Amino acid sequence: MKSRTAAAVALSAALLLGTTGCTFGAEIATNIEYEPSDGVGGTVGDLQLRNALLIGEDGDVLNLVVSVANSSDSTRSLTVQWEGEGGRESAEFFVPAGELISIGADEEVLVTGTDATIGSLVPVFFQYGDEPGTELLVPVLDGALPEYELFVPSTGE
Repeated sequence: MKSRTAAAVALSAALLLGTTGCTFGAEIATNIEYEPSDGVGGTVGDLQLRNALLIGEDGDVLNLVVSVANSSDSTRSLTVQWEGEGGRESAEFFVPAGELISIGADEEVLVTGTDATIGSLVPVFFQYGDEPGTELLVPVLDGALPEYELFVPSTGE
């Protein structure tokens, strides 16, 4: 009788481990950080960079599109740099305290001379004040998707 009870307990334990054991060592997907859109993000001091993209018809003229949130109580002067035809090119933006700005939406930030192709990644450097900056590998997309077609730079043709 004891061997029958022991066998039943062993079978129950094996069945329990067999049906739930796969989750013991698995990483829980909701704990994995990821970018929820096509762009990339990062942090520079008090500034959070969200969904950075380069959008254009081809890789010659690209519009930098990125949202920047300032969690501090001071306005920050953000410098954005990239390698262009003539070397290091840059643009500067003021991000008011506690606010979110959208670069590339109202005012185009044209990035040229990167030799980028649609689908590639272009290094773009973000920095302000004495804070160490961060370089993001920003994806290059075209306006094929409706949500991006408004961001394709106007070439004046």
